[in-house]
Amino acid sequence: MSRLRTTSGRGTASRVISGIGALFALIEILYILMIVLGANTANGFFRFIQSLAEPLALFFPGLFHTGNYNVDVFLNYGLAAVFWLVVTGLLARAVSRY
Repeated sequence: MSRLRTTSGRGTASRVISGIGALFALIEILYILMIVLGANTANGFFRFIQSLAEPLALFFPGLFHTGNYNVDVFLNYGLAAVFWLVVTGLLARAVSRY
């Protein structure tokens, strides 16, 4: 019976880690959409999402310079979103196995 609880705890931890990665990626994607679709940068909601997205993007902003600001944001912040999904997916897999 205790083995069942251990496995269920690992599964829960794995789902939490995956959920955090999905949330981080969602923030990045929302920021991309707001930039590309021309959101009002003075809006409080935009500034809130920006304040979350910029630190979560880590070192990716400035990685690509294409000459088009929207494409740069899409590539740099999109890569950050993929990074969070991959890293948290690998962590979740490791937690669920061990």
